[in-house]
Amino acid sequence: MKTDFEASFFEINPFTLALIAERSFDNEVITKIYDEDTDFIVDKSPYQIIDEACKLFGSSLKGRQEGTKDISGISHKTPISIDPSSGMYFFPTTSPKNPKCSWIAHSHIDELNKLTNHHTEIIFKNTRSIKLNISYGTILNQVQRTAQFRYLLDRRLKYLQRLQHEVVAEPSSLDFE
Repeated sequence: MKTDFEASFFEINPFTLALIAERSFDNEVITKIYDEDTDFIVDKSPYQIIDEACKLFGSSLKGRQEGTKDISGISHKTPISIDPSSGMYFFPTTSPKNPKCSWIAHSHIDELNKLTNHHTEIIFKNTRSIKLNISYGTILNQVQRTAQFRYLLDRRLKYLQRLQHEVVAEPSSLDFE
């Protein structure tokens, strides 16, 4: 069921498919949110919503971008992990500083279709789709870069988990015996 409505508050969650930058009637940047079965508008830019989501998980957009660069070397149109434990990886469609920048959830992408030189259709795993005024090559590159980053971050997290069994900074439970 798809319905458009306005929301005063939105929190990115594992069901979020995309945050699409749009312009309001008074030319302000707003966001059309695509969730698994609902679309709605939030009176904030995609940049603001992504930054708030990062802060909810203990960092900021800038911090996540710096982390991505340290892990993968990717420094432009940087994909980010909002929360790797729930699979929330997003990539920007252009420079995040560009008001036209939208953010796409990597985990939900099923297929990309080239429509014209500068238009691409993204089909999500739940069969919903969006059409973007971004070239197929640009979107494909972002999908691949995000996959590379996910692999590198996952490998690092698994390595740290193996180490955790050997050295523990704090005991997992306190014994008062």
